[in-house]
Amino acid sequence: MTADPADDTRTRILRAALDLFAEHGYQRTSLRQIGERLRLTKTAILYHFPAKEHLLAALVEPLVADLEALLDSAQKQPTERARWTVLEGWLDIMLTHRRPLGMLFHDIALIGRGDTYHRLMEVAMRANDLIAGPNAGRRERVLAVQAVGACSDPVVFFTDVSDEALRADMLDGARRLLAPLPADSAAEPRTDAAAGAPTDATLGSATPAEAASRRRRPGRPPALGREQIEAARRMHAAGTHSVDAIAAALGVSRATVYRHLTTP
Repeated sequence: MTADPADDTRTRILRAALDLFAEHGYQRTSLRQIGERLRLTKTAILYHFPAKEHLLAALVEPLVADLEALLDSAQKQPTERARWTVLEGWLDIMLTHRRPLGMLFHDIALIGRGDTYHRLMEVAMRANDLIAGPNAGRRERVLAVQAVGACSDPVVFFTDVSDEALRADMLDGARRLLAPLPADSAAEPRTDAAAGAPTDATLGSATPAEAASRRRRPGRPPALGREQIEAARRMHAAGTHSVDAIAAALGVSRATVYRHLTTP
């Protein structure tokens, strides 16, 4: 009888690696530990994966392949349809690969600058271009990058939220972000595109208290949950995000992020 491909040695190694990386982290997991869990020798592991970073690349591969297939499909569509095909498909892929994505979030840089790294960079650039549309200006390109983040980062941060609820919230955020500006927006005070708050130029005559109140985003949570605090600290320690980027991803102020970064 032919063995089930899902139970072949390579697949078993990847499953064990994913479990151990989730339990102990990539750096603290050795090939020997993976072998012991499967009752395999280190030599047997190295036969399938010549180095530990190859395990990481293999765990990322399904995510990258799905994103590449999505972009290939969207590229054949009209601009507006392509934009939402990419965003909705991107989000669905993030949710499909939710567990490995969350575990690998802080270890992807360890892949190095090999083929997987370059494919990830190309996927991101293609997605940004399709969402921004042809002949996009700076504002459209910036919003496209933000929209991809809106359909990615919450998957890692809000692990206690169901796929259905998170998908609805994330798509709603992306739609709000990419909504066309009102026709008479030029006659209204300029606002910060990322936060939706009046700019400093429109606050010159306000008192400090009034200015702070106007800058505050409606509905912004005053504090972070335990998992969000841990995620913010990991991102800051890894150097992958600025404080501004962490604050934007979590929907809180820079001061809130700083407070949790400096509090033991």
